[in-house]
Amino acid sequence: MPPITPLSNVDAAWLKMEDPTNLMMVTGVLTFARPVDRTYLRALVESRLLQFDRFRQRVVRPALPLAPNYWEFDPNFNVGAHLHRVGLPHPHDKSALQELVSHLMSTSLDFSKPLWQMHIVDGYGEGGAIIVRLHHAMADGMALVGVLLALTEMSPGAPQPEPNGLPDVQEPPSALTGSFEALQLRAARLLGKGVGVGRRALIEGLETVLNADRPRQLAELSSDYAHAASKLVLRAPDPKTIYKGKLGLAKRAVWSRPLPMSEVKAMRRATGATVNDLMTSIVTGGLRRYLQARGEAAVDFRAAVPVNLRGPNEMGGMGNKFGLVFVDLPVSTPDVKQRLAIVRHRMESLKETQEAPVSLDILAAIGFSAQAIQDQVVKLIGSKATAVLTNVPGPPIPLYLAGQPIESLMFWVPQSGRLGLGISILSYANNIYLGLATDTGLVPDPDEIMLGFYAEYDELLGMI
Repeated sequence: MPPITPLSNVDAAWLKMEDPTNLMMVTGVLTFARPVDRTYLRALVESRLLQFDRFRQRVVRPALPLAPNYWEFDPNFNVGAHLHRVGLPHPHDKSALQELVSHLMSTSLDFSKPLWQMHIVDGYGEGGAIIVRLHHAMADGMALVGVLLALTEMSPGAPQPEPNGLPDVQEPPSALTGSFEALQLRAARLLGKGVGVGRRALIEGLETVLNADRPRQLAELSSDYAHAASKLVLRAPDPKTIYKGKLGLAKRAVWSRPLPMSEVKAMRRATGATVNDLMTSIVTGGLRRYLQARGEAAVDFRAAVPVNLRGPNEMGGMGNKFGLVFVDLPVSTPDVKQRLAIVRHRMESLKETQEAPVSLDILAAIGFSAQAIQDQVVKLIGSKATAVLTNVPGPPIPLYLAGQPIESLMFWVPQSGRLGLGISILSYANNIYLGLATDTGLVPDPDEIMLGFYAEYDELLGMI
């Protein structure tokens, strides 16, 4: 009998949060100056990506209500079923590519197969693109970015690997982890300390935590952990804005022009703020401008920020190991400098919080709890925030894939808790990119928010 692997509780949580209006996929797009060589890419996938078992395994969801979900090797696995070639329609430009990404972001993966796909796009100007979709149950964003970067080289001229069919190994080779270090994938730091005391009490008593005003279980926890759990559970819901509401099926994805890191670093030197503080303040100002342009009140709301909880020796692994912290975005603050100061203070205050490991435990609880508890947890997370904000420090040098340099890249994580707004900040090759993913029923024109981002960026740049 072929080997099977039960899903971890956290991985199962992302599977159970799948909903037609909020697909639990990580979506990425890479662009190139020349068309992508499909044969070359397939050889890379076969020789490197398929060394990770998860890319050859599908999810099995037994009919019995209490039976756990598990991974099994797909007996009919065919890598060709996961690599699709498409032509980009007229006008073959960025707007057309954004439309295609938006369409795929709104389309579910095939759950009868391993939960990933690559679309090789021809006709993007004179070049091409690759759109990658992977389910969050496979791994979190940091792990998946690392796995995908294992396909790349740091210099041109690498020989094309020979197609070799399915790998014989059953575990990913440890040698691959060295490439993550070389590509500086350990830039995401461990935030929060390991918590043993109280973890079981929180998970096993989750129903009480969700339904009682002052959960009895919190008294059993360590003080820092208890404070973080109480703060997460008892925090007031976010206010109603046009960014928050009932979701539909269609999503819209856009991303910015490259913002030179040299300019951002000049702003950092002039203000003393970190790059993360600067970009978060710019994002906040752009969201404020969009509200005001539509006659809406500019009120503060929260963003859920994923935090990597992997140790340095865990960066090459699959699965999910991250928590969420909630940052209050000062949307109501009109002054650019004051808004940046508030962002800096609030980001600094998050560094010692235990919210990230607490939220990881709550996600684990979703993975094994009854449906009624799952629904309550998802509702709880969704009520506390309006957006998901990710910030990933990518490789500072150009990378090469299938024999040519990657010109730009962007990715989006799914919006847990039925949130309709996803914001991505990604650095790559001495540029920074901003990405937006919106629910079209709530925000049909994210390009207008992007214009607000540019205006905020230019205003901050003009102050140095």
